[in-house]
Amino acid sequence: MHINLPEKRYYGIGEVAKAFKVNASLIRFWEKEFDVLKPKKNAKGNRKFTPEDIKNLKLIYHLVKERGFTLEGAKTHLKEEKKQTLSNFEIITKLESIKNQLQKIKTQL
Repeated sequence: MHINLPEKRYYGIGEVAKAFKVNASLIRFWEKEFDVLKPKKNAKGNRKFTPEDIKNLKLIYHLVKERGFTLEGAKTHLKEEKKQTLSNFEIITKLESIKNQLQKIKTQL
């Protein structure tokens, strides 16, 4: 899964939902279900997701959408094995990025 978001301090829920190709309502639902998601809210109540929130969303998305965990299973997995899961997930993400870069180079040859 490749999430294409520019590097920013905060992201609105619309751009987050678009990047993950899901409805904003799913992002709001996950926010309620997973205590690792703590977007800040401005005076109007609009959510502002930090890069740390995006990292956690990627992990939740990976567990629920790609690996087929139930919400309860994902919550348990995050609580019990978060450090190991995050480390593995970061390694996979970096390897996918390297693979994409190598494929671009290959097409240019």
